[in-house]
Amino acid sequence: MPVQIIAHRGASGERHENSMAAFHRAVETGADGIELDIHATRDGAFAVHHDPVIPGLGAIGTLRAADVVRHRLPNGEPVPLLPEVLTLAEAVDLRIEVKALDVRHDAALLELLAAAPDPRRCTVHGFDHRIVRRLGGRAPELRTGILLVARVLDPVAELAASGASALWQEWSQIDEELVTAVHQSGRAVIAWTVDEPAELMRLIAMGVDAVCTNVPARARALAVP
Repeated sequence: MPVQIIAHRGASGERHENSMAAFHRAVETGADGIELDIHATRDGAFAVHHDPVIPGLGAIGTLRAADVVRHRLPNGEPVPLLPEVLTLAEAVDLRIEVKALDVRHDAALLELLAAAPDPRRCTVHGFDHRIVRRLGGRAPELRTGILLVARVLDPVAELAASGASALWQEWSQIDEELVTAVHQSGRAVIAWTVDEPAELMRLIAMGVDAVCTNVPARARALAVP
């Protein structure tokens, strides 16, 4: 299988991260997927934003959705809400990183994902493996992944414990031993976040299933046989 190219926060090397401009640019460059971040608002919407605080506005968890969309990003666009981004699920996979999630918002998130143009193209992942396991338990058809920034003793056990089908491993921590172990378990390895051509080529040659990158156009060019 050809390596998948995932645009980190959209084509964030060319457009402002987690903006609709970055997401549309990712589609234009031929990315297979888009990675994005979400936080729940006070009234149960989901803002697409990396940090839990919007500068000059406040913590997303204390804000209403209406407050969030009135805020303008540095490129002049409003902060997107998740339903707007989900419309792109007709064109690309959407890899949604759940930063934090109170259990009371689980159902709302799962309902949104189920109502996407193609729910099969929507996945969730996160550093909090408890959330990943919880969401996967409530929606067994949902594909999930776990994020790691260190080499744990048994990554396959971590995947199994969380019910995840993909390991998002920080790129510098990936070697052939890791890729082989995860593949033998029937799961996928996604390298994040890598932009340097030499490292992209090394990881592709090693057999990772996907690379998450800020410059998807470059990665796509390198990945073409």
